Amino acid sequence: MKNHLVKKPTRRCRGFSLLELLAVVTILGIIAVVVVPRVSVSSKKAKEEANRQNKAEINSAVERWYFEKGTWPANNLSDIGADTNYFPSGIPKNPVNNTSYTLNATTHRVN
Repeated sequence: MKNHLVKKPTRRCRGFSLLELLAVVTILGIIAVVVVPRVSVSSKKAKEEANRQNKAEINSAVERWYFEKGTWPANNLSDIGADTNYFPSGIPKNPVNNTSYTLNATTHRVN
């Protein structure tokens, strides 16, 4: 009987080296530094734009109220907000600071 030398199969480690992990973490960090500020700025701009749109819609409804009823709505907009013909879901809140809109008593425009 011949004594054969049996070669053990070489085992390669299947995983990432420390250098590869460091490179990935560095790249993710750079992406986060670039993306996060843009997302937060975009969110702020979107809220400001929604605020402008809300004011325009409320001002339009206030003018319509005046032409239909002959009086201006209350400065706290409670009467126009309760009328579902004007705001079926109620008057929206200011998305920038989550406050209620009010009317300027002199100009009858949204503050």
